[in-house]
Amino acid sequence: MEDLLFISHRIPFPPDKGDKIRSWNFFRHLAERYRIHLACFIDDPNDRQYVEALRERCTESFFAELSPGLARLKSLRQLVTGEALTLGYFHSGAMERWIADLVARRRPQRAFVYSSGVAHLLMSPEFATMRRIIDFVDVDSDKWQQYASRQAWPVSAIYRREGRKLLEFERAVAAEFAASLFVSPREAALFRDLAPESADRIQHVNNGVDFDYFSPERTYDNPYAGAEPVVCFTGAMDYWPNRDAVIWFAEQVLPLLGGHGIKARFVIVGSNPAADVRQLGNLANVSVTGRVADVRPYLAHAAAVVAPLRVARGVQNKVLEAMAMARPLVATPQALEGIDAEPGLHLQLAADAAGFAAALAALLRDGGQAEIGRRARARVVQAYGWANNLTRLEAIIEGGTRSAVARPTPACAPANS
Repeated sequence: MEDLLFISHRIPFPPDKGDKIRSWNFFRHLAERYRIHLACFIDDPNDRQYVEALRERCTESFFAELSPGLARLKSLRQLVTGEALTLGYFHSGAMERWIADLVARRRPQRAFVYSSGVAHLLMSPEFATMRRIIDFVDVDSDKWQQYASRQAWPVSAIYRREGRKLLEFERAVAAEFAASLFVSPREAALFRDLAPESADRIQHVNNGVDFDYFSPERTYDNPYAGAEPVVCFTGAMDYWPNRDAVIWFAEQVLPLLGGHGIKARFVIVGSNPAADVRQLGNLANVSVTGRVADVRPYLAHAAAVVAPLRVARGVQNKVLEAMAMARPLVATPQALEGIDAEPGLHLQLAADAAGFAAALAALLRDGGQAEIGRRARARVVQAYGWANNLTRLEAIIEGGTRSAVARPTPACAPANS
């Protein structure tokens, strides 16, 4: 086995939110093929319990504690330096020293970086001899511009600055690294337009979904009380686009269902609900669960699933998981970005509140449209398995120097998504 340095902005386990689902699948695949040297941040105290399990898969490892509140304050220094705030947020002198020492001792020939936020850790000249691969996942700079469009001044100005500065950094990284990866062909195409000088090194590795784990063939206890149909949303509820989505749905879409003769309960399933999300639970027909051990019962017993995101980039795992569970789904165009599914055949698409309510009401009146769910499941099985995507990842890391053969890897059940 050869050495591989794996750097991630967040501990790549458990796979309980979108970015960690992808990083975990990448990590576990590469750990079977390389001696992994892992450096990552822990930004959730609940994740400390998984450190030893990850250490067992690594040759060496370094875990840096990150306090989100303190990291935000530290990032403000970048306003003086002229750099992106993201680079200050993911700063650790101890991690920098650990990486420098590891590279000097082990001299790994390859490095994989997950997320632009930690790419600065490998931008020094002494790392230039390694084959460095970065998975940007999404075009984060564009996401900041989307955030800015939905905020008032002065926050909007700070977000626009972050979008500009982060794009400058993303382009610098792409110009130095051997390959830059994105989560979908569309996301890769967007970045080629933004960084044309690196177009020939920009590639994509699709996300996948564990469709054996997310299977509608299993039996799940019903977690819902009451007889009224349930409309479900799943996601990490401290993530602003998810918060914005459920607030918009609860306040703008859900009340319109009454005009269609539909009474339904909206259940928000996901970890760390922010205060504005918890307040939605005070509404008569809205429930907020917080973290749950398993999202599958909530998906399986929902009459429909919604993905009402208004700000999004890349691929939404919540959409793939709902499709894998054969659930009828209504999504916004933003939530469907990067997913190869046909509206009307695999799911329903709606761009505004009135259209969303009408599409959802039609699903609920039709008893959930089981056929559209079955077609969604078939589409996911056909196009979104992990095996082929991970083989592609290995080939990119190797640069064509070693044949990448797909080998089965054991599934790891997500706890929340």
